Amino acid sequence: MEWLVSLVGVGLVLAVLRDLFHTLWHPTRHGGISRFVMTSMWRLARRSRLRPRMLGLVGPLAMVTVVGLWAVIIILGWAIIYWPHMPGAFTLTPGSRAAQQPALLDSVYLSLVTVATLGLGDITPGEGWLRLASPLEALVGFALLTATVSWVLEIYPALTRRRVLAIRLALLHRSAPTTEHIDSVAGAALLDGLATEVVRVRIDFTQYAEAYYFHDGEDHSSLAAVLGYAVALARQGQAARRPDVRLAGDLLAGALDDLATILDQRFLHLDGTTTEVFAAYAADHDRKVTQP
Repeated sequence: MEWLVSLVGVGLVLAVLRDLFHTLWHPTRHGGISRFVMTSMWRLARRSRLRPRMLGLVGPLAMVTVVGLWAVIIILGWAIIYWPHMPGAFTLTPGSRAAQQPALLDSVYLSLVTVATLGLGDITPGEGWLRLASPLEALVGFALLTATVSWVLEIYPALTRRRVLAIRLALLHRSAPTTEHIDSVAGAALLDGLATEVVRVRIDFTQYAEAYYFHDGEDHSSLAAVLGYAVALARQGQAARRPDVRLAGDLLAGALDDLATILDQRFLHLDGTTTEVFAAYAADHDRKVTQP
């Protein structure tokens, strides 16, 4: 029975490690806990009366919540591993009151001290397998800290790339380039550059799915609001006379279709056209599509 309880703790720890792997390091980023928390908080914010303000807080708060859940589950998982063997399989320092406390409380205390790598030493494992398990928990705690820092350092550059593309499209829309502007060497370079940036954003949504739940603030920096204009630019390029501009227009249109497919499959589940998906994306982020 003692080993069955410990195996429950092992299962909890492995579940968090799996979620860490899929959220931070797996190319498709299918994290279970993180995706559930972010999706739930996003839906709650959309139903709130303070929707614009709440949507802006979802991304950062959801990341903090996910990291907190990872830490709590790891601590509880290791505590459950220790619990059936407490205090008999551990050595207590002279004068320690640990043996006078409930075994579960001592187990949580030991787990918290170990995962934080404090190493106070008032409770130390005595049996051989526990002497191996305890340092392993410290390694897991260090991995959690490293993973949290890596997650933050990865997600915000992805948001920057998305907002840069949005602002560029907004500036182009304000400039209102004519058919003559697009049907030129500079127009071909412009459309090709936009296609490259759209592909980068598409990859970001694949590898950093959490970025979807970050609200972009103002309309001019919101990709959800200006993607409709990118579609119009692609069509304008496809209708040009110059073959290089038509090719660049085809590239941009293909990149936008690919981005719409990712948004639809992973977040919106609309099964619609590119225009319909982008309109749903804008509505989900409380934005209106910019008209050509």
